[in-house]
Amino acid sequence: MAEASGSFEVTAFEPVETEQLEGAAFGRVRISKTFTGGLSGRGEVRMLSVGDASGGPASYVAVEHVTGELDGRTGSFVLQHAAWDTTGVTIRVVPGTGAGELAGISGEFRLSVDASGAHTYVLAYELG
Repeated sequence: MAEASGSFEVTAFEPVETEQLEGAAFGRVRISKTFTGGLSGRGEVRMLSVGDASGGPASYVAVEHVTGELDGRTGSFVLQHAAWDTTGVTIRVVPGTGAGELAGISGEFRLSVDASGAHTYVLAYELG
């Protein structure tokens, strides 16, 4: 399994819809990202989230279309995000979504955010 690492920046965070229900706040958001490092390019995210009664994060699901260059290969693929509260996030490459020179990609994307808010990633992947 190969690994690519680097950083990313959120370049746009656009709330599309919010809804307050008893005990929860629901949201739908569009997010844009720019990746640098082993993966360079951009990500377009569509996220659904729910916050708890105090407005804090509770969970989210999202799909992200990534376009760019991965270790010298150009193409695109889709990541699926799932998070339950703030204890952890699972992000995986959606099977069958690789295109161009990234056709057949599979793997897992791990992200970290440090105290200053800087975002880094490691993408462990295989090309089939």
